[in-house]
Formats: sequence, C-alpha cells, structure tokens
Amino acid sequence: MRFLIAVIDDRSNSADSNEMAAIDEFNDHLRDKGQLIMACGIEDPSSASVIDNRKSLGQTTDGPLHSLSEFMSGFWIISADSEEEAKDLAAWGSKACNRKVELRKLHG
Repeated sequence: MRFLIAVIDDRSNSADSNEMAAIDEFNDHLRDKGQLIMACGIEDPSSASVIDNRKSLGQTTDGPLHSLSEFMSGFWIISADSEEEAKDLAAWGSKACNRKVELRKLHG
C-alpha cells in the first residue's frame, strides 16, 4: 500500500540543522527498507497558482486555493504493508521534522 505523509507547517523550508539531520536519518531508513517512493519540500502557498480548465474555462488565479495559517510544506510518499505500519512511520516522520503530519492512503 502507498501513503502520503504531508508535513504541516506555517512556513516553507523552515527546518533547522538538527531537524534536517533527523529528516535525513528518517529518509535513509525508508530508503534502506525500500519504503521511500518520493520525498520533498514544497514552496510557500503564496507562490501557487490555481488553474481551472474545466470545460475549457482557461482560468488561472495567482495564490493558493485556501488561505490558512498552516499548510502542507513537504511530503513523503511511502510504501507500507499496513496502515498501522504507515502510522508508525508517520509518527517517526513527525518527530524527525518536528512538525504535525497528515497520513493519507493513496488510491491504486
């Protein structure tokens, strides 16, 4: 099964050197176990664009879809044998990056 672990923060690229070291250790563990599919940080929502091309609308709006004080600032896409294992890995990821995370199962 594949899961998204979304990092929740109020700033982008905000990890200090200790947090980055813990994140690197977590990433190495996931790689060693063959569980890391992808991981990266995401730019601040202010740099977002919302594109709506339903029915060829061709509308582009600069800025985020939602204006919230917290947002997804990074993510891991992982493979885990069970939801319980994914929750354990999400808890480790939360501790490593010192941020809240949201765990969601991916379809397919």
